[in-house]
Amino acid sequence: MDWINSLFTVHSAVQTVVLLSLIVSVGLSLGKLHIKGVSLGVAFVFFAGIVAGSLHFSADAQMLNFAETLGLSLFVYALGLHVGPNFVGMMREEGFSLNLWGLGVIFAGTVMALALCLVLPIGLSEMMGILCGATTNTPALGAAQQALANAGVSGNGAALGCAVTYPLGVVGVILAMVLLRRFVVTPDDLEPHCKSDENKTFIGQYVAVNPAIVGRTIAQVSQISRRHFIVSRIWRGGKVIVPVASTQIEEGDNVLVVTTPEEQPVMDLLFGKRVEKDWNRDKIDWNAIDASVESRVIVVTRTKLNGKTLGALHMRQTYGVNVSRVMRGDIKLLATDSLHLQYGDRLTVVGTPEDIDHAEAFLGNAVSVLNEPNLGAIFFGLLLGLGVGMIPFTIPGMSAPVRLGIAGGPIIVGIVIGALGSRIHMISYTTRSASLMLRKLGLSLYLACLGLVAGKDFLSIVIRPEGLLWVGVGFLLTVLPLLIVGATALRTKKFDFGTVCGLLCGAMANPMALSYANETLKGDRAAVAYTSVYPLGMFVRVILAQVIIMFLI
Repeated sequence: MDWINSLFTVHSAVQTVVLLSLIVSVGLSLGKLHIKGVSLGVAFVFFAGIVAGSLHFSADAQMLNFAETLGLSLFVYALGLHVGPNFVGMMREEGFSLNLWGLGVIFAGTVMALALCLVLPIGLSEMMGILCGATTNTPALGAAQQALANAGVSGNGAALGCAVTYPLGVVGVILAMVLLRRFVVTPDDLEPHCKSDENKTFIGQYVAVNPAIVGRTIAQVSQISRRHFIVSRIWRGGKVIVPVASTQIEEGDNVLVVTTPEEQPVMDLLFGKRVEKDWNRDKIDWNAIDASVESRVIVVTRTKLNGKTLGALHMRQTYGVNVSRVMRGDIKLLATDSLHLQYGDRLTVVGTPEDIDHAEAFLGNAVSVLNEPNLGAIFFGLLLGLGVGMIPFTIPGMSAPVRLGIAGGPIIVGIVIGALGSRIHMISYTTRSASLMLRKLGLSLYLACLGLVAGKDFLSIVIRPEGLLWVGVGFLLTVLPLLIVGATALRTKKFDFGTVCGLLCGAMANPMALSYANETLKGDRAAVAYTSVYPLGMFVRVILAQVIIMFLI
């Protein structure tokens, strides 16, 4: 049985893989347990690593460092790539305001931590670990440890501080939401203040009775009104027409218009009369409306089209079809000429079956190709992210340059490629399952390594007086900023409670608390707010951790 013992005790590459596999498998299995609707999920890998370290399991230091670096950089890059396509749009709208409140949570907790560091017998490196654990932000801990290593200071204290405060950091966010709901929230706050804006299109049927547009072509009407809309069908004299830009609008035409929700009142004035029929409900059989006209969803899989504007394809003139909407992930976009297409976009194409067949051959529609993850592009982006993370930034007053590191660099590059990759004809598309697997694999590796290293001295730290002090300070850093910022945001009456919960969870990088919010609140406002706040919040914490250490160590 010596060979079994060697798998867990003799330091080697195989032993490291075996030990990490055991920690991850046990952690993920226990993470599926639900206690009153709350599950720790992948975070339980961290606790499994602590237990393994407490039982004196260990692995080769260089192998652990490699696995930790790979896991963290892979996780944050895949996360940035995932949120990138919607990040810019969210920032333009409600996301900008949400991120300001999220930054309020971050800076309140950071200032409080630094103030407590001055009055309590806690070193700065330990306090940074306590803050990272209290905010359940393991990428920030990775950045702090790297900054400490660059300054010639051991990062074990930070890891231990994170280890003893992380559990209550998870519970503390949930407790803060419970307290807010009990003492601050009004019945009106529980109702969504605005609808989800995943659907950025509005479909309406109009009768053309406005003399200003009768006799003009669709192109002329668009130019005069300076509004964004697509006329996908025209019913005239019992016949259906698939219009092009040169099609003239006649009085009494029934037109099916696709526009944005904001443009709806303008369309009522522009065409003159709206038909009271709901074209925006789910599960409309568009092909049953007209026998001679078909509506088909076609996926862009031709690589040469990635990054091209929809207008540059001349779909109406070349193929006689209209592209009315574009589905990108879960977002429905208006198919304007200036819209840059991305590999994997789903286009709603309207026309005759023969014309749509020709358009389909041009666009690709090789759906099976999308099932294969684009690993080459992922690793190339990871390479760029790590390169950007190692670029030194000199800040006046600091003795050493600041780097984005293995956490900050990859997530910034991931967001940029996810949002703008198509502009430089870089294919950033990957399947949902592949993206989720990369994120979970990377985070699992990182948490396993982190817990294994921290668990070595975990019990000895907790049972000491300073260990209990760390736990209390961490709990205070979790709950107090959330209560202050959350109550203030609710008092402004700008956000509903679901949105506030999402921004608090995003600012604290706490998906476990988000799952609790989703299960106890109606709608998806919490998830939308979380997605908007999380990337910037995690990035700011990563940068703050390094800047504070570089300035004060």
